[in-house]
Amino acid sequence: MKTFSEIFGGVPAVIAAAPGRVNLLGDHTDYNDGFVLPAAISQTTTVSLRINDGREFHLYSADLDQRISFSPDAPSAQQFGRYVYGCIREFGEQIGGTPALDIHIQSTVPIGVGLSSSAALEVAMLRGLGQLRSVTIDNIAIAKMAQRAEIVYAGVNCGIMDQMAATLADSRSMLFLDCRTLDHTVLPLPQESEILVIDSGVARTLAASHYNLRRAECERAARALGLRALRDATSLTRLEQLPEPLSQRARHVVTENQRVQDAVAAKDALSFGALMNGSHASLRDDFEVSVPELDLLVQLLQQHAAVYGARLTGAGFGGACVALCRSGTAHRVTRDTLLQYNRAGRHGRLLVPVNHCDPSQ
Repeated sequence: MKTFSEIFGGVPAVIAAAPGRVNLLGDHTDYNDGFVLPAAISQTTTVSLRINDGREFHLYSADLDQRISFSPDAPSAQQFGRYVYGCIREFGEQIGGTPALDIHIQSTVPIGVGLSSSAALEVAMLRGLGQLRSVTIDNIAIAKMAQRAEIVYAGVNCGIMDQMAATLADSRSMLFLDCRTLDHTVLPLPQESEILVIDSGVARTLAASHYNLRRAECERAARALGLRALRDATSLTRLEQLPEPLSQRARHVVTENQRVQDAVAAKDALSFGALMNGSHASLRDDFEVSVPELDLLVQLLQQHAAVYGARLTGAGFGGACVALCRSGTAHRVTRDTLLQYNRAGRHGRLLVPVNHCDPSQ
């Protein structure tokens, strides 16, 4: 893993970072103007920047050990370069143009498992550009620019939850966010609980394409109901008038929004965990974004005596599961769960909390 000085020589002018996130409740509600409840994770993406004397941007990813270059008018062919290019373009349109840069990226956020490594990269990049220009940018403005960069230049029609979490959340609390108004509140985790995230070992090969499909289905359902967004649906009975699968997609969004609001009002970790269990059933049955491996991993977690609740997290079709467990038990729960889950040759692994005994984390 090469450093900035090894690739470009000298030292960077600015260094900026942003965390990944895990969503406790509210998957696929953000782009429906709904409610979400993410928390940041301790793993971060760090971006180092320096103005160069040329006309091209030079970008190096330490984790991919890949170096690319692109001009201000032509995005990179590589996907990770498109996120960076999008941030540069959005920053230029909103704040002001940026000279050609040397850019070094290093990240501990797991990639491709639903912990939003892309939003961490976007927010870190925009923070770095702001520092380079000595411009103070509001966190919400950063999140909005990051979202537009992902939609317009990376081709993912995402909501704003990931970018808001990367700018505002921390790993000791959860962020209650209204994705329509962007009103938000930082709340404590339920007492005597901690967050556990385990990778199923199943690559999210269909996540991007199916994410866009699910969003389109939700938009069709809203139009059929004469609503601005599914956040405005209040009657489950009315949803039954929709054809399948639109009725199922809408039912998930409506019930998931209610679960998020109920979780905010939950008095204890057991009640919160029950809402997580209900969320997974809805994502599996109504939104149809789970896979057998995720279902098995969630089931094993839910059956553990130290776990309050568990669900898949992120877009689905592979990736990770999140569990709320008793404080101080995360590593024991992981050991017990993976002993069973990996028995048939699967490759589950602990993601959060970081296992400092594992050099891969």
